[in-house]
Amino acid sequence: MAANIKTAYVDYSDGDTTFEAYIAHPADGGKHASVLVAHDWSGLNQGTRARTEQMAALGYTAFAMDVYGKGVRGDEMGDNSALMGPFLEDRALLKKRLLAGLEAAKAHDAVDASRIGAMGYCFGGLCVLDMARAAAPDIKGVVSFHGIFMPPGLGPQGKISAKVLILHGWDDPMAPPDHVVGVAKEMTEAGADWQLHAYGHAMHAFTAVGADAPERGIRYDASADRRSWAAMRNFFEEVLG
Repeated sequence: MAANIKTAYVDYSDGDTTFEAYIAHPADGGKHASVLVAHDWSGLNQGTRARTEQMAALGYTAFAMDVYGKGVRGDEMGDNSALMGPFLEDRALLKKRLLAGLEAAKAHDAVDASRIGAMGYCFGGLCVLDMARAAAPDIKGVVSFHGIFMPPGLGPQGKISAKVLILHGWDDPMAPPDHVVGVAKEMTEAGADWQLHAYGHAMHAFTAVGADAPERGIRYDASADRRSWAAMRNFFEEVLG
């Protein structure tokens, strides 16, 4: 971890449920543009914390949201369908928890609430797209890394005001070409300012170092990882200043 950043766990709540976010920010005592980080299906584990620290090293206040609840964590290398499944089935509940995370981030002393974006990986990619779909005015832009594209089905989609960057592995079986066309059509119809970068031969989890299960469409891809990170940095420099 870089010496010039501070990290902490922050409790917040939604109704009777307590959540535990992880925050990292420059150690200068000021407010900074903030990037919310949405975790993958395993919960707020080491990989998400590492990404949060990387974003802080770039000068952002990074706030890793907790969708599952304090202490509810899966196995980063295991099957976490039982944790993620209820939120895929109840996208209204997912939306509620994501917006609770946004409100908690806005209240933090190191966050410039006028400059907030969001990024997420896998399940987290779906989460940040849902934040854009929720049309929260505080979210200026979202970045989905190898995310899932299925719309939430919560009624007619209003205008999407957040800018959207989708970083996608073309050989990802969890987001096949018809889903890619579908999300592009959805974003266009919602009036979003959107981009989609597709990386040839890249599979699901292309940013996850060590991922190597090509029979399931899962594999790390160093080139796609590097290119997608550069695209994300350029995007947030434009959107958050």
